[in-house]
Amino acid sequence: MLLKATALLAAANAVLAQRPSNTSICDYYTEALLKENNATNQYTLLTLLVNTAVIGNYTQPNVGVSVPGILNPDGMYNDTKVNLVPYFNGGLASSNTGGMSGMAVNFLDGGGAAPLMKNMPAADNTSKQYKLLTHLYEFFGSLLGCSEVGMAGFAAYAGDGSMYEVHKFMVLDPFEVGYFITQVGLSAASFGVAQSDIDAVAMSLEKLFDNRCAPKTTAIEAQGPQYQSICTDEKCPLSPNSTCAAQPSMEQPLVANATLAMGEGRNASSSSSSSSMSMPSGTSIPSGSSMPSGTTTGTASPMPTSEGTQLVPGMAGLAVIVAAVLFAQ
Repeated sequence: MLLKATALLAAANAVLAQRPSNTSICDYYTEALLKENNATNQYTLLTLLVNTAVIGNYTQPNVGVSVPGILNPDGMYNDTKVNLVPYFNGGLASSNTGGMSGMAVNFLDGGGAAPLMKNMPAADNTSKQYKLLTHLYEFFGSLLGCSEVGMAGFAAYAGDGSMYEVHKFMVLDPFEVGYFITQVGLSAASFGVAQSDIDAVAMSLEKLFDNRCAPKTTAIEAQGPQYQSICTDEKCPLSPNSTCAAQPSMEQPLVANATLAMGEGRNASSSSSSSSMSMPSGTSIPSGSSMPSGTTTGTASPMPTSEGTQLVPGMAGLAVIVAAVLFAQ
């Protein structure tokens, strides 16, 4: 086991270099860390990236970049509090199930954080959580250019082609979308992805998701141009050449469960707060920690880092993390 981890670390050191422009982010880091660039290894890489973005740091050791996680109820973005949890736990009637209004759906019905910490999407393969997480692996696999998407071991994304349609009843604002994108970037940084690659991914996500009423664009090649922006609140920046008539704005989602809504949404109970939150069984929220650029989350002390530590660690750090995760099972 130690020999395998050492070999993986040596392999990563041997290929430490700038990513060639003709090699995708997914292919490059899969080969650098896992030696063989195949569908199974690409899926493993996307599982680690997405799970960490969702629940925060869970791999040990890590390289000192703190990831608060999308499911942290005490998120902050640009000095503004962000709590995305009620969109996932059924607290808000915010999910698009095909009707004329949002419905409350518990997407944490497959064991919550516990299976994610074991590099799984859920504790079963029939839950809404399983469908959500596997769709995230597949969607981001395509965005990051995984060449083996659609092959055995890495199914192609088969969800809704329009992210606007999926998210329109959530009525997300720029802070919520910005926090989501930041967690993806921090997750990549925690695994040693180069800053230039993180910036490229962030720019792609911002262009895709962050401009209200943006014209149709292609996210998944096989699905063609679709409305993709998930930032639909009036505070979201209006896209040039906007098509708002085709993407009507909605009211903020109604509260479906005041306790789970935690004060978010319309008609929320004034007595609801994060302290009264009751999460679905098996869900664990990582404690908060410091983030770059003045963004903080705030329940626990920051992860210790030495003075002058860069946001993006080296490939060697990523190799140690992946080795620990793969060989500790």
